[in-house]
Amino acid sequence: MTHYGMRRPFATRWRDNDQYGHLNNVVYYEAMDTAINAWMIGTGDLDPATSPAIALCAESGCVYRASASFPEPLEVGIGIEKLGGSSVIWALGIFRPGEGEPIATGRFVHVFVDAATRRPTPVPAGIRIAIERELMP
Repeated sequence: MTHYGMRRPFATRWRDNDQYGHLNNVVYYEAMDTAINAWMIGTGDLDPATSPAIALCAESGCVYRASASFPEPLEVGIGIEKLGGSSVIWALGIFRPGEGEPIATGRFVHVFVDAATRRPTPVPAGIRIAIERELMP
């Protein structure tokens, strides 16, 4: 079972529903990407405009288990599959508030790169410390 060290709220929007009456698949990716980046900015001291290192998505995936639709509030669980030298594999879950089983599970692989050269660089210390403190089991 995946350990999600924390959950962040994600409010669905009117435009998120597709013609089948449920959230379009891209909304799950938006929720996961937003949760990770908001967490890195708020907890790991990442500033996308000025930080010397930035995180680029090298891979992502999602497994859909149940449908959701606007106006349901959702939560994104954030965990760590692997913390490497210059990369992080995030383990993610989309939940209905108060429920223990995710309606979708996903993963994002972020590679940290120098903002100017786009060459791989170590995971910034602030993010590494925050991951170890808050997200690792």
